[in-house]
Amino acid sequence: MSPKVVLLDYGSGNIRSGERALQRVGADVTVTSSFEDALNADGLLVPGVGAFEACMTGLRAVRGDVVVDRRLAASRPVLGICVGMQILFARGIEHGVETEGCDQWPGVVERLRPTGGEPVPHMGWNTVEVPSGSVLFDGMEKERFYFVHSYGVREWELKDARASVAPAVTWTTYGGDRFVAAVENGPLTATQFHPEKSGDAGAELLANWVRSL
Repeated sequence: MSPKVVLLDYGSGNIRSGERALQRVGADVTVTSSFEDALNADGLLVPGVGAFEACMTGLRAVRGDVVVDRRLAASRPVLGICVGMQILFARGIEHGVETEGCDQWPGVVERLRPTGGEPVPHMGWNTVEVPSGSVLFDGMEKERFYFVHSYGVREWELKDARASVAPAVTWTTYGGDRFVAAVENGPLTATQFHPEKSGDAGAELLANWVRSL
């Protein structure tokens, strides 16, 4: 039986590409803002495009922050993509405005600062530095993924010696600016890039996540 995945609809841009990508790798996908459906699905995907503050406003309007918290408390898988990853951190700063995030991870989302004159947003294909033992990137250590963003997390601040398994943090660099590209932390997984727009490599990554549900 195909894993049931809810793609959370909280008004954050076009989510149909994510729906198609999940269906492509065998998930039974429902696009909804329903609290109960999101809470009870085998997997929850939290998308996100645009501004951090707007995404948090939309997420809170459907109690998505509560859903994420309850799912993780019960060790139920959650995947955040792009701004859907960023809002999992403690706070975001855009245009001088600081917004509280879901605070599942400590850390701040801030504007990229490439040092070589490269344009922002960072838009296009980029390789990533995959940590050993990654489940998400299994078999894809040299692949490229598609990024579209102006903000990122430069420092991984979670320092918890009590964790039984250390989080797997994937990094990438754009114009000399190094930032988090993905995180695997128990049931909570996230990517800064768009796997649904990353061709076969993105499909394989999503397939790895769906197989883990």
